[in-house]
Amino acid sequence: MHSKTKIIVLHMKELVYTGIFVLLGILFIVLLVLMFFSDRPADSGKTTAETMAYIPGIYTSTLQLGDHNVELEIVLDENNINSIRLMQLDEAVTTMYPLIEPSLDSISQQICDSQSLDRITFSDDNRYTGSVLLEAITATIEKAAPKAAATEPTVSD
Repeated sequence: MHSKTKIIVLHMKELVYTGIFVLLGILFIVLLVLMFFSDRPADSGKTTAETMAYIPGIYTSTLQLGDHNVELEIVLDENNINSIRLMQLDEAVTTMYPLIEPSLDSISQQICDSQSLDRITFSDDNRYTGSVLLEAITATIEKAAPKAAATEPTVSD
């Protein structure tokens, strides 16, 4: 048998280019696999209503105190309760219900700090006033739930 010796000449520049293209190809394949077959939950299927805690806006409700109406106003953004205050509060209401303002201030501070309606505490002096205010706040915040978006909640500007 007669074997012929073959000589192959490789230029260093061609080897470097080939190596770079092979590495880029492998990197491209790995990125495709990670992108399409990753185990992380896909957030792209969620709607914005599912990721929001509230529908942003100013929500109001009327609180009946004796013969007087007091308007409760809550300012919300997508994920936070920004403020809670009483509107149209006249002297007759503050005279007849002297604990309403301090009770609301205490409840508002607790809710804005914790961003939750759970574990709100009242003093023994204003337990009834606090529970009435908390019920009104809960009803008003329920208007801002994303599920209520289809029923068009009442939002005043």
